[in-house]
Amino acid sequence: MIVDKIENANLYRGMHKGVDKALNYLKNTNFAKIPIGKYEINDKSVYALVKEYETKPIDHNLLEGHLKYIDIHFMAKGTEQIGYTTLFDQKPHKIYDDLDDYALYKELFNLQTLQKGMFIIFFPDDIHLPEISLNGTLIVKKVIVKVKM
Repeated sequence: MIVDKIENANLYRGMHKGVDKALNYLKNTNFAKIPIGKYEINDKSVYALVKEYETKPIDHNLLEGHLKYIDIHFMAKGTEQIGYTTLFDQKPHKIYDDLDDYALYKELFNLQTLQKGMFIIFFPDDIHLPEISLNGTLIVKKVIVKVKM
């Protein structure tokens, strides 16, 4: 897992060419002008999901994990907390769905606050719980870039 501000994206250049494309897209796109939807960045191997939603109380969520894609979450507007932990030998609460690339887990986790202009990279060994409210629910705009492994 990596957490940083988008202006530091160049520090991670070269670790994975799909991550390079994703961070470049996030750094150089004005998301205030981009409507909610799905956007291909590099065929189907790198694509963005622009979402707007209301954050939720922590007890309404399960941790998710992916095997085929790296997730990069970028906060375009607002603030939320994201729970995370490293995947070891935890048993999934919902068995892995190969078609949609996710499994769900009930685990103890740490919290990370994601503020406007920050990104967080989750690798397949990072299970995460997004959309957690911070001091009451908020409307946020977030971009999730999926990068094929």
